[in-house]
Amino acid sequence: MPIEVELRHIEKSFGSFQASRDVNLTVEKGRLIGLLGPSGSGKTTILRMIAGLETPDRGDILIGGRRVNDLAPGKRGIGFVFQNYALFRHQTVRENIAFGLKIQHVPKKKIQERVDTLVELIGLKDFDHRYPMQLSGGQRQRVAFARALAPEPELLLLDEPFAAIDAKVRKELRQWLRQTIHQLGITSIFVTHDQDEAVEVADDIIITHRGHVEQAGTPVEIYQHPRTPFVADFIGESVHVPDYTIFKGFANGTTEGAHEGIIRPEFLEIGRNDAELPMPLSAETGIVRGVYFRGNSAEIDIEVKGQRLKGLRSLEKPPLHEGDTAKVFIHRICSFAGGETAVLENRAKQENSVVI
Repeated sequence: MPIEVELRHIEKSFGSFQASRDVNLTVEKGRLIGLLGPSGSGKTTILRMIAGLETPDRGDILIGGRRVNDLAPGKRGIGFVFQNYALFRHQTVRENIAFGLKIQHVPKKKIQERVDTLVELIGLKDFDHRYPMQLSGGQRQRVAFARALAPEPELLLLDEPFAAIDAKVRKELRQWLRQTIHQLGITSIFVTHDQDEAVEVADDIIITHRGHVEQAGTPVEIYQHPRTPFVADFIGESVHVPDYTIFKGFANGTTEGAHEGIIRPEFLEIGRNDAELPMPLSAETGIVRGVYFRGNSAEIDIEVKGQRLKGLRSLEKPPLHEGDTAKVFIHRICSFAGGETAVLENRAKQENSVVI
């Protein structure tokens, strides 16, 4: 698939703060990309440099194979959706969408046709003469989306597009945005610090950390095969384990050096007794420290050998309560040995036998 966006050895500093450190990334044409990372990780700086709102100190930015470092934002073929919508308060939905086309001196008839198409696309045909303050947050964001699309850009950039919207509308808008972008086939990059948002919306995720790209790949690839300790710890709900060799099935492992790792909720199987687990002799005994309702399951906070772990338990099974003794089988652990990550399976599963 052709490359739509490419960053080569990008560096960017603001005073003594280095926002981007040797950033290299590629975005394939037609893909929806999530730039994901904690606050201050450099994701927004990357987006703004692609848009031309910031200039890199070093390196090259290519869009459609063309170096754009010295091009003004308006000449890059980009549509930009801001976090706070940035709609004109005293213009109607139609006027806001048409704004960029008027600046480009597009004929009135073509403007009307384009606006008609976009109003239909965003589902606001009956609201097109309203003003922004007469719309909900989700509707305003759709208008901002349509305004960015009006000039038919080659690339769409969105800066935390769901941040200013309440939770229920945000979920609906995520699904709508993904479906609409795929329908249009436009290459898109959005910034977020919400991993659930990135996993749900993006075709590919680029994780940033301390100014550089930590890992890029599909949500499934990144979740199942994290390449660095940061990614393993950042993606998913994880518990850090200083020494995983204390647990059955992982003692005297073959990995050298420190035995740090993480255990995710889905790595555990929790039973009230031995009979509920497939390999009871390989299970640990723990004390339930908390039970939390999570909609379709219960989250169990359980202490095993002085380590607090988290697991999920079906609501269809007999309930566990705080203070109960329970059994825990750890299927796998994500190891950080040697500064790299590796998923270790419990030896009881590997050998298809019990570990005492």
